[in-house]
Amino acid sequence: MAAYDDTKDLAATGITPVVDSHGDVESQPDNTKYDTLVDVNTGLYDGVHRGMEQRHLQMYALAGTLGTGLFLTSGKAISHGGPAGALLAYITMGAIIFSMNVCLGEMATYAPISGGYLHFAERWLHPSVGFALGWQGVLGGCVSNASEVVAAAILISFWDTNFSTAHQVGYIIALIVVCGVINFLGVRWFGESEFWFALIKIALIVGLILAGLIVDLGGGPNHDRIGFRYWKDPGAFNAYVVPGSTGKFLGWFANLITAAYSFSGIEFIGMAAAEVKNPRVSIPKAVRRLFIRLTLFYVLGILIVGMLVPSNDPKLLQSTGTAASSPFVLAFSRAGIKVLPSIINAAVLTSAISACSTGIFNSSRKLYGLALRGQGPSIFARTTAKGLPWVAVSFVSFWMLLAFLSLSDGSNAALEWLSNITTLASFINWMAIAATFIRFKKGLEAQGIDRKSLHYYSSLQPFHAWFCLIALSIIVFFSGWKVFIHGHWSAPSFVSNYLNLPFFFVLMAGYALFKRDPWLRPDQLDFFSNIPTDDEVAYEEPPPKNAFMKVVNYVFT
Repeated sequence: MAAYDDTKDLAATGITPVVDSHGDVESQPDNTKYDTLVDVNTGLYDGVHRGMEQRHLQMYALAGTLGTGLFLTSGKAISHGGPAGALLAYITMGAIIFSMNVCLGEMATYAPISGGYLHFAERWLHPSVGFALGWQGVLGGCVSNASEVVAAAILISFWDTNFSTAHQVGYIIALIVVCGVINFLGVRWFGESEFWFALIKIALIVGLILAGLIVDLGGGPNHDRIGFRYWKDPGAFNAYVVPGSTGKFLGWFANLITAAYSFSGIEFIGMAAAEVKNPRVSIPKAVRRLFIRLTLFYVLGILIVGMLVPSNDPKLLQSTGTAASSPFVLAFSRAGIKVLPSIINAAVLTSAISACSTGIFNSSRKLYGLALRGQGPSIFARTTAKGLPWVAVSFVSFWMLLAFLSLSDGSNAALEWLSNITTLASFINWMAIAATFIRFKKGLEAQGIDRKSLHYYSSLQPFHAWFCLIALSIIVFFSGWKVFIHGHWSAPSFVSNYLNLPFFFVLMAGYALFKRDPWLRPDQLDFFSNIPTDDEVAYEEPPPKNAFMKVVNYVFT
């Protein structure tokens, strides 16, 4: 392995060279074709390759996020909070997520390395935080992936008039194979599949929004001009659990949690930083555009459904797991349009497959990053010659077999319970990202590094970080408020809302007590080891091969 012999070459790229105690520049691989780096603590190669294109990254988190939260469960938000309450909840949560995304984008652009926000927490907050985030994410992801396989099998049953256990077994096997193969083909094909999954969902939601607007204005088969009729009767806000203004506030607050789950996975973009081409250009674009697209789709989607369906319609709360429970199907059925269920079910099926595939990618990269930093077995840091962390992918894929628990009523209940426990993980991830950024900013200031010289920064920091951290802390603390209302106690709900947080702190405290790593002062934080230079990650996108791809690249890059 050859070392850089001239620090000026490193400084010219915008990254200050790291010099060890002997005055030598830290050694790095001589061949930077694949941007491989060596972890300074473990000596392990970061062997993943940058095979994900900019358009893939733009759609990666979108494909895993835009799905059941909008197509199936948004009806519950309108029923609980009313059309205005649901709309305000999604706008509020959108603002919180935007703040988190700004924090993540700045750090990931500066350090596009394996482990993403887990590595940032380990490096700039404390190693115990990175450890807890990583293992909570890996274990939770393994359970969630199995749940997504079960959800996809239920969606397929929508078309199966002779559905049986044998059929369900076949569907589960087929789905496990499909999701596994997508990930074993490598990051390029994974990115390509997510791109087309996202494209299908974008086409559907744009079509639903436009069709909904036409129906609302009287263009449906019954020519009924609805406008904002249902915002007046039964009303813009619904009282939830308790009557009056307090109930309306609780309806809005309950919808904050529903909206947050809809945005769950938007942080995945940070996990792909080490495998995307030209990350210091691609990541800032993806961070900005992903948030705008998601917010527009969710806000406009909720607005349209709230205009077409009264919030007191009991069908908004039905839960079949298929398109039959979609508020969009209900909205258009009320207008006399009956052809949508199969179309929406197909789109939601791609969402479930995409969510499982994305979950495997995300969890395996977390596991790979943990191994690379010495916080997991080193065997999980092994990669193929083409940069696939095959051991980590194999381990995570294996746990999709938990989907077979759904064949037994008791085991299925256990799987659902485990899945519900992991749902709080996204909140913890977002809070950790905001807290890490606060330390990141303080460290840069203490070491005299001007954030304005970075490729991506926000002039509103640290406002974004503090707003995100404080708002999410309040939401997490009161997430299980309903069980404390007289007559609404539910042990499973209490556990699913609050068990994840102590589990995270147990992991964190256990690692901290075992390793006894010191808390570093801001001026001691490491901003240079293993950070690739601009030259190492620069990449010029080839011109599109045909007119169609030219349009695709124009719209999605």
